Amino acid sequence: MKIVCSQSELKNNLSLVSRAVPSRPEPAVLGNVLIEANEAIQKVSLVAFDGSLGIETSFNAEVIEGGSITLPARLLNDIVTRLPEMEITLDSPSDQANFVTTISSTSGRFQLTGIDAAEFPTLPTVDAAQTINLPIALLTQGLGGCLFAASTELSKQVLTGVHLKTQGSAENQVGVLEFAATDSHRLAVVATDLDTEEAETAVELPKFALTIPAKALRELERIISDAEESDRVAVSFDEQVTIFKLGDRLLTSTKISGNYPAYEQLIPRNFEREIVLDRKRLLNSLELVSVLAQKNNLVKFSINNDRGELIISADAQDIGNAKQSLPAEIMGDDTEIAFNIKYLMDGLKALPASEIKMQLNEWNQPVVFSPLSGLKMTYLVMPVQIRN
Repeated sequence: MKIVCSQSELKNNLSLVSRAVPSRPEPAVLGNVLIEANEAIQKVSLVAFDGSLGIETSFNAEVIEGGSITLPARLLNDIVTRLPEMEITLDSPSDQANFVTTISSTSGRFQLTGIDAAEFPTLPTVDAAQTINLPIALLTQGLGGCLFAASTELSKQVLTGVHLKTQGSAENQVGVLEFAATDSHRLAVVATDLDTEEAETAVELPKFALTIPAKALRELERIISDAEESDRVAVSFDEQVTIFKLGDRLLTSTKISGNYPAYEQLIPRNFEREIVLDRKRLLNSLELVSVLAQKNNLVKFSINNDRGELIISADAQDIGNAKQSLPAEIMGDDTEIAFNIKYLMDGLKALPASEIKMQLNEWNQPVVFSPLSGLKMTYLVMPVQIRN
């Protein structure tokens, strides 16, 4: 294999796929990036795989001799990143037995010992797959509104994923694709309208429910971050694997097995109190009092209907306290309720609206935040006990 390509092209594509390289590869070949050069179409593809998450991308290059090799991902990335922006040559003679690849530019020459490409596992494929084409804007909204709420505790494996489900309607060709994530302390749900008449095939949406690792979806978020909103991602899935494809970029992920919690049952249907707030003012107030909430992460809301204000306070014992007040439209009786300030701020940053609605019952029951207009998003937070 021998190719000539630009440093920036190789660097950018290496950076993309390297995120799927495991920190402790087993077998050792998974610590490498698979490089495949196709002389017929003058393209180079890069593949990385950690056994569950796989990323593949390709770019144009001068392919002098086709072939394939795997090279250590971290070392290759470090070398290419440090090379100046000019043409780079990768040369891995096909007649050698030690898989040494020479990386050269006008400024220097490096050699890396790789592993036979035949040892690199093939990325999973889908059998009898269903495929839907999702607009970038829809994916961006859905992932941005819930990824942060997924659990990071491996002991709760099903909660480390994002649950996607959709239902179609044959009458108006409109479906709802729902994204949900929870770590058992908070729940984020985004419901997005999907008009199949704009898709490539105007058919009823397939009904499905699947849970995809949040790690994989964070990489998908990065992959689509520089795409046009009008672009579409082809999503194919079966019982085991989900594949996302955007142009020359492909991400494959195994699904998380097990039943996702029936989160709809956690969201109260009726509320005794409702408060309308300016989201940015609320966030600014929380950021101010957070300085003194760092010790216990606790922030208290005091709702005063007569004054039409919400008082936000934090108390750091033996250090000091903070208090902020802001106007609010309040319906219902006065009360006090406390939250983990991090959970609260995470959700407020994701809510896509200038004005939001806060709905609650008693101090020990779930509180729901939602935007007054625009995207249909529900953010549920469990309060914490106020200790006097």
